[in-house]
Amino acid sequence: MKRYIELFRFPNVWVLVLSAFPARVAYGMVGLAIFFKVSSTQSIAIAGLAIGLNAAAGSFTAGIRGSLMDKYGMKWPLRILVPGYAAMMIALNMSHDRTTMLILAFFMGLSAPPINLSVRPLWRDAVSDDWLRTAYAVDTAVMSAAGVIGPVVATTLALSSHPGSALITSAIFMLTGGGSLAMTKIARGWIPEKQPEKKVAMWRHKPLQLLVIEGCFIGFGWGVFDVAVPAFAKLEGVPQRTAWIFTAMGIANIVGGLLGGLVSKKTTPLGALRKTYFIWFIVSIPIAFTYPDWSMAIGGALLGLVGGAIQVFYWEVMEAVRPQGSPSGMMGWLWTIEGTLMSIGSASGGWISESYSPSLALGITTICIGVGFTILTIGRGRLSAANKLPTDEEDLAAMKDNATTNQ
Repeated sequence: MKRYIELFRFPNVWVLVLSAFPARVAYGMVGLAIFFKVSSTQSIAIAGLAIGLNAAAGSFTAGIRGSLMDKYGMKWPLRILVPGYAAMMIALNMSHDRTTMLILAFFMGLSAPPINLSVRPLWRDAVSDDWLRTAYAVDTAVMSAAGVIGPVVATTLALSSHPGSALITSAIFMLTGGGSLAMTKIARGWIPEKQPEKKVAMWRHKPLQLLVIEGCFIGFGWGVFDVAVPAFAKLEGVPQRTAWIFTAMGIANIVGGLLGGLVSKKTTPLGALRKTYFIWFIVSIPIAFTYPDWSMAIGGALLGLVGGAIQVFYWEVMEAVRPQGSPSGMMGWLWTIEGTLMSIGSASGGWISESYSPSLALGITTICIGVGFTILTIGRGRLSAANKLPTDEEDLAAMKDNATTNQ
């Protein structure tokens, strides 16, 4: 853990971790808060559709928001979208009509603030390149911690005597975290990366094309999973177990991310990603045979443990293969595609769980992970830039560039 202690000696690390954390908790809450709010209409399928519409709207503009930040900076997108998003959550909480709820969930997604899209490129300004794997691990752990706290808070409040407090609390967290991040010196001073003279259209970038195809399957599979778990628990009359299943998964995700950050730099990002991806597929196989009790908690924990490490290596791969001038844009467009398929998966997950079986829905997640691994294996040549270790000269150049950026 010495490396993590040394990482926090960089002056802006604590700033990035703490300022955005409440907003990330809000994002951890919002899915279940919407689910329980809309399921009050006595329809799990409609609740799944609401989550799907919200995710689809949010992902639809992620690429646009990322590209705008790459060109103009991140200050104004945060200052405009954060209060707008909070207002939509309050409006949804006040609604009682099914159609109105679906419309508001959609518009809420359209106004989703680019919290993670903003934090990720700031790590290159906060630390030198040889610390990025560790920094990404910390950021993954922070997001996972928010993912643990968010569902617990949302479920507890939604099932309390004041169910409307779930969305209200989420709105308060978003205003606090998003506002704090927008006001930090490192965010206000962030300068977009210089655009290349001959810019290739991002959609023609072969590594992005491969990651988009992989993201389609992972997005759909994870969307199904996110709804299948609470749907299974509610159908079995134990909705309160949703929180501790996601809690076990989230805690394991934190541990996995921190372990990923300790992997030797002698292991290439792509090599580490493919190895952990295969393990992820193996540990996902039993999840379809679990029940919303200790078995699903263990299955989810295994998924979270390996998934946390995968996120660290995935960010490294993406950073290695992205075009110059696209620190936010490439991730944004990937999230647009992945999020769109996730929204379809969420809507499908509710319908499959209610009409057929939640176990079938969970099995679809395993199939999608297997397909994602196959795609990365077949197309690994397109990601060759992430399959090499930097030379000492490249490390020194990166450190000099980072020092210049922080002056």
